[in-house]
Amino acid sequence: MKISREVKTAVLVISGILLFVFLFNYLKGENILDSSRTYYVLYDNVEGLAPSTPVTINGMNVGKVKNISFKGDGSGKLLVSLLVDNDFQFSKNSKAELYDLGLIGGKAVAIIPAFDKDANAVTGDYLEARVKAGLTELVNQRLTPLQEKIEVVMEEADSLLVNVNEILDTETKNNIKEGIAELNATIKSFKNTSLSINRLVDTNQESITATLSNFEKTSESFSKLSDSLANANLAGTIKDLQSTIKSFDAVMAGINNGEGSIGKLLKDDALYDNLEAASKEMEELLRDIKLHPARYRRILSKKEIPYKSPTEEELKN
Repeated sequence: MKISREVKTAVLVISGILLFVFLFNYLKGENILDSSRTYYVLYDNVEGLAPSTPVTINGMNVGKVKNISFKGDGSGKLLVSLLVDNDFQFSKNSKAELYDLGLIGGKAVAIIPAFDKDANAVTGDYLEARVKAGLTELVNQRLTPLQEKIEVVMEEADSLLVNVNEILDTETKNNIKEGIAELNATIKSFKNTSLSINRLVDTNQESITATLSNFEKTSESFSKLSDSLANANLAGTIKDLQSTIKSFDAVMAGINNGEGSIGKLLKDDALYDNLEAASKEMEELLRDIKLHPARYRRILSKKEIPYKSPTEEELKN
């Protein structure tokens, strides 16, 4: 059967059109001969995400970002199409997490698979969007409170400096200068004093050495004395002293109770009265002896003198 030129031309044109469509979709990241699945995710912001960005599951590349566009409902949300060319199955409750690729920038999408009892995700399903905080965002979260604290500290420091400037007027500055000058003079005086002390020490080095030697000998003697005291029978001495004190207490108690001669002397009123009367009579006797010594001459003389009756005049006197 002979094929006409028109049929050949039509077949060639159709084949070219199909090849063009295939190549165009292939360059866009689609393979019309492959059984890939397309999922959709709504994000508020996809800064750094671009088409053909890898889509991963547990770190494995399973597809790419197909398209990014506005949802078209006036909400400003971004509709991201994910093309998954892997036959790995997961639940429709899985999440599509947007994360940073590195420090330089760029975003990627990781599907966090869920394995629950719900149906598996199929082409056209919407996955729940989730954004993982990047290093920059974490740093900002940490630095923001610190920045606020630094601002507060700077304001307080500024207020402090203002108050210091108000306090440090001309008179105060002059007083501070005078105080510093006096302090400098005091330091110089102290330096001169230290130099004088050093000279004094150098001059009296021998005397100081002798004094220290004497002090060392004294300390040795004191150490020996302390050892002697430690070796002494202090316990026995203290015990004897306590016994003596108890005996003295007993004697004093007996005296207070009127026992013994001293006790009776202190406690017996009659004896005290007799002693007082005897002392008075003794005093009168001594006074009579001074006034009339002739009466007692025979008694006080060492020689034996015959007794002679006193005369009337002597008796009168």
